[in-house]
Amino acid sequence: MTTMQTLEPIYLSRLQHYLYCPRQFALIELENIWIENQFTAEGQVLHQRVNQADQQKRGAVRTARALRLANAELRIEGVADVVEYHQQADGTEIPFPIEYKRGKPKAHRADEVQLCAQALCLEEMHGVAIPEGALFYGEVRRRHPVIFDAELRNLTLQTILACRDIVQTNITPHAIYQARKCNGCSLIDQCHPKDFGKSASAWLAAQLKKD
Repeated sequence: MTTMQTLEPIYLSRLQHYLYCPRQFALIELENIWIENQFTAEGQVLHQRVNQADQQKRGAVRTARALRLANAELRIEGVADVVEYHQQADGTEIPFPIEYKRGKPKAHRADEVQLCAQALCLEEMHGVAIPEGALFYGEVRRRHPVIFDAELRNLTLQTILACRDIVQTNITPHAIYQARKCNGCSLIDQCHPKDFGKSASAWLAAQLKKD
């Protein structure tokens, strides 16, 4: 019998892949396909600069880097680039997750969902409510605040469920070519979104001729 405890955990960064493209998520998660390109390589370099596991404290803020995270109930896990623990007047600490990204703030919410999932892990780990965090973008060199409101939390939970559905059904979604997304994807040569569209059209045309 399958229960939440027996399910393989979803890695936090995979949520971002799903929101960018469900097929990309499936190619990575189900078919173990991953190819570096300029954008992913730049992202790796940025993360290497911060992902040296250590802790330090300055005043009322304790900073942890490369912190392992998990939420047993949701079956998600991963590593936070940076978590600041802000000490309150009563001595308790409120975690403030910070995720480092290349480029600049995006129109979609994939980065925010990944960060919110980190907050969900930290909330279970520490038993405290976490109201906000931040995304640090390498191109603009500044923090972009993220509020973990009900809308973002719901989107994050729905994304986790959608990822879980793909894993459990073991079905890779069909390719849908979108120039802006596909041309910047490192998996475009493995995905063949243009060819898939053509082959699907050809198949449909053949079926219509049979009728």
